Amino acid sequence: MTEMTETASGWLTPDELEAARARMPILYVDAVPVRVDDTGTVTHVGLLLRIGSDGTVSRALVSGRVLHHERVRDALLRHLEKDLGPVALPRVPASPQPFTIAEYFPTPGVTPYHDPRQHAVSLAYVVPVAGDCSPRQDALDFAWFTPQEASSPSVLQEMSGGQDVLLKQALAHVGRLP
Repeated sequence: MTEMTETASGWLTPDELEAARARMPILYVDAVPVRVDDTGTVTHVGLLLRIGSDGTVSRALVSGRVLHHERVRDALLRHLEKDLGPVALPRVPASPQPFTIAEYFPTPGVTPYHDPRQHAVSLAYVVPVAGDCSPRQDALDFAWFTPQEASSPSVLQEMSGGQDVLLKQALAHVGRLP
């Protein structure tokens, strides 16, 4: 029997992605970049500043699709590098465990998470980052906030689609929700 090597890239064309989004949930990862001190305590949370497809500006977590035949760990690393740059130095464990699973629905109000494009299921992780971060791709800026600043109403209201809820869950998970 001859071995066949899969050569497809895992990317869908825009039409194929739209068709898939209309028929089934799509798997995503959400990452909350953090700085930790020598004891492992979270000292800062990193948030992107993005312009949405509708022209609105909002704070956001690192997020993106998991490709066909891609390990979740590899998807996390790919999206962290894509959004934070090649020297962000994320420390993703060999076997990452999500702190929660977020279900995004196109219909508002089903869960706290909303994505008008699709039904998506996202595995959410807190990821320590040790290197220098600089926004890339469609991000306008990247900033570090203390846990108190990140959980303040003024920062949370800058987030959309329920990512403010996800951020609060991440801070609670690491014991840093004031």
